Parts: sequence; C-alpha cells; structure tokens
Amino acid sequence: MLKEVLDFLQPQSGKTYIDCTVGGGGHALEIVKRILPDGRLIGLDRDEEALIAAAECLSEYRENVILEKANYADLEAVMERLGVRSADGALLDLGVSSRQLESPERGFSFRHDSDLDMRMDRSDRVTAKEIVNAWSERRLSEVIWTYGEERWAKRIAKFIVERRSRRPIRTTRELAEIILAAVPAGARTERIHPATKSFQAIRIAVNREIESLQAGLDAGISLLAPGGRVCVLSYHSLEDRVVKETFARHAGRCTCPSGLPICVCGAKKSIRILTKRPLTPTDEEVRVNPRSRSAKLRAAEKLPNQV
Repeated sequence: MLKEVLDFLQPQSGKTYIDCTVGGGGHALEIVKRILPDGRLIGLDRDEEALIAAAECLSEYRENVILEKANYADLEAVMERLGVRSADGALLDLGVSSRQLESPERGFSFRHDSDLDMRMDRSDRVTAKEIVNAWSERRLSEVIWTYGEERWAKRIAKFIVERRSRRPIRTTRELAEIILAAVPAGARTERIHPATKSFQAIRIAVNREIESLQAGLDAGISLLAPGGRVCVLSYHSLEDRVVKETFARHAGRCTCPSGLPICVCGAKKSIRILTKRPLTPTDEEVRVNPRSRSAKLRAAEKLPNQV
C-alpha cells in the first residue's frame, strides 16, 4: 500500500520523517526521494540484516539518511540521543517482513525446516525454542489464544507439553507437525495451514510485539510536530485493535472498560484521525502481492500546539 502511505504521510522537502520499521528500505526510499535536497529520514529496525539491506537500498541518499538498530518502543530515547526534538511524519509497517519469512535460518516459517528462533533482534535472549519447551501449558495456551486467536489453543498447548516431555522440540517442522496433529481434521481448511496462527502467536510473544507497538505508537505521536502525520500498516486484528484504540485515546476518546468511575487510559486530544475506517489493499495489489491481503492502514495528524 505504498501509494496510500505516501498520500497520507505527504512527505515534503526539507522535513524530518521516521520509518520505525525500515526493513529493506522500500518505503524509506520513496519517502527520502520526496524530502530532498535537505530533508532527513531516520530509519529504525531491530534486525541487523534488515539494516544492511536498507543501507544498500538507500546508499544513493546516505547524506539524508540515519539508520539505527533499535526497537521502536525505544523511539524517544533514540531521538533524544540523535538530538531530534520532533518529526514531521512517522511510519510503522508492522509484523514480520518477507525477507525474514523467506530466510530459513531465522525460524519464522514452517515452510522451511529450521531451528526454532523467530527473533527479530538476534541478540535477544528469548527464542521460540525456549517458549515452546519451557513455558507452562497454561501460559502457552494463553499466548496462542490471545496473540493467534486460535480456537484450539488449549489442545495445541497440551499436545506441545506432552511431546516435549519425551524430547525437546527443536525445529519449525517438528512444531508444525505437533500443531497439525492437535487440530481436529474437521477443523482444518485448505486456505490456511493449521499451524499458521500458532506460529504467529509465538513470534509475537518472542518479540514482545504488542507491548512494543503500544510504546512505539505513544512515542511516535508525542514526537510529531503540529501537522505531522503518523501512518500504521497492520496485518492482523490484534495489531489493528491496538492501533485503533491508541488513536482513539490520543484523539480524546476514552477507551477504558465501561463501569470504571474515572478515566484511567489517559485520553487527551492531540491528534485528528484521518481514516474513519482502515484502508485495505486494492484487488490489483493483492493479485501482485498476495501477502498484502490482510493489510490495514490507519493514519492520524497531530493537532496544533500539542508537541
């Protein structure tokens, strides 16, 4: 959804933009072209391999680009260290990248038989192997249900624990086969592999993606200059729900559960939401890039005098 992102972000010459998930540099390249000659693009990513790819992609514009190995949850600290007080736009393209999925050694996908890893930042301690082999059955069930919205979460967690009691689960193929066995044959569909939701859930847990998203969104909005815009591309309902509720809170709408005597969510009007409903990719884009089919784009604009 590159065109839609650029339409909402409206990058302008001489201004500062943050790509919080720079990846291979695809979005960043199109942004930096529009902010020349003296604009600045700050690109963050947890993945060192992604930063290497981004540096190559953006090499022609290296004078306008700063790349940082960082989790966008630490955005405020990164910007303070760089001496950047505000930005005119921020982009978050969530989830796992095609590059990561297609790298067998990274252990994100069951399409390759590889070591269970799933870390976006390979210097992090917790891997998928640790979660699968060390977390309790109850905790595994909660993760798979909450982050994967998998109806068979309890049964899958039980099968995992039973299997690991005999020998450790070490590879993506082993885990996928256990999940396949746990999901009843009548509940399987041809459209989606039975292990898809569970792999997604474990990956989210490994990388603390929901906690990072909440912190990164709050930081990104607080750093926007008046009139600055934030765009977020999410790929599953849990991510989109966090974005929707965070935007609502910053737009001044209380998101607390009903019945609370006072507001505790910190709702304060600092943005104007630009997308009443999330934008989704066109049929043509889905045809060209099937992985975009679940994408949802939300955007907001910082109100005046709210820096």
